[in-house]
Amino acid sequence: MPNVGILYCKKIKDYSCIACAKCYKGMSEKNGEFARHDDIQLVAMTDCGGCPGLSVPRVKLVSEITKNLDRPVETLHLGTCMKLAMETAQCPIDFDDLKVTLEKKFGIDVVLGTHSY
Repeated sequence: MPNVGILYCKKIKDYSCIACAKCYKGMSEKNGEFARHDDIQLVAMTDCGGCPGLSVPRVKLVSEITKNLDRPVETLHLGTCMKLAMETAQCPIDFDDLKVTLEKKFGIDVVLGTHSY
């Protein structure tokens, strides 16, 4: 069972979905990108750090905290809201670059997207 962390878009989180309800439903139903996991242990969920792309420091903080709690993030999902922001809301994040950076720096798997709702 992988320890999963989720980053959501700080700007649009409560506009496209209130309280990350879609992510929780997606995890429960193994919908969208959550289907890759047999079981999920959610260990952290926080925003991306805000524009203009403060994701790396945010992931560093999440990584440090979850390791100190003996629940290190193994797979990090960038929420469907982040994917939407990258595609339609002029988010400055380049997913391909961010994925490489986070995987190298923190030794975690990075997935773009969570659910398909």
